[in-house]
Amino acid sequence: MTNPKIAVFHGPNLNLLGNREPAVYGSTTLEDINKRLVDQAGRLSVEIVCRQSNSESELIGWIQQSGDVNFIIINPAAYTHTSVALRDALSATGIPFIEVHLSNVHARETFRRHSYFSDIAMAVITGLGYQGYGYALDFAVKYINSKDN
Repeated sequence: MTNPKIAVFHGPNLNLLGNREPAVYGSTTLEDINKRLVDQAGRLSVEIVCRQSNSESELIGWIQQSGDVNFIIINPAAYTHTSVALRDALSATGIPFIEVHLSNVHARETFRRHSYFSDIAMAVITGLGYQGYGYALDFAVKYINSKDN
């Protein structure tokens, strides 16, 4: 049996982590987050692919091509509040997913409190910084393993 596969998609401007508003997003870089996830996935015996794009269409393409993926972890970033197209792509695949945000979006500007994804996500993790991704990965693996039993 092959190892389960989990995709992690990072939305726009997350490539700037570590330099971008560290008081809001912390000093951990996207490269650091991805490395932690790869290490954690190795310990959990799952395959993981981490991708970041500032392009909505590229993110949609990756989601649509995720047929061999068992679970998606996504931080849609600014697209959280604007992208019906990303929502539709996630909904169309039927792949379970968790929405992750580094900052507590509910403690920020009013427009950040609305998500086009939260109501179709298995869960939303917000405000736990880079650790939120690790919690999402732990859950994803437990969820996948529970489906196999």
